[in-house]
Amino acid sequence: MTTAGAVVRAKATAVPASETLPWLLSAVIVGLVLYYFIGIDQGAVSVFGDTSVVHELVHDARHFLGFPCH
Repeated sequence: MTTAGAVVRAKATAVPASETLPWLLSAVIVGLVLYYFIGIDQGAVSVFGDTSVVHELVHDARHFLGFPCH
């Protein structure tokens, strides 16, 4: 006993590069900003001056990801 069922197939949709490029660029920029704040910003050489607020904010994430900071 077999039943004939309808097979539904998904159709591929072409997405133009002009629609995906802004998303890609914004993801790269956000990634680089996060990398700077977590991996590079050390407080003394911060772009925000002689403050370590950002350093202390991401301090645990820095150690969790293996970046040295001391």
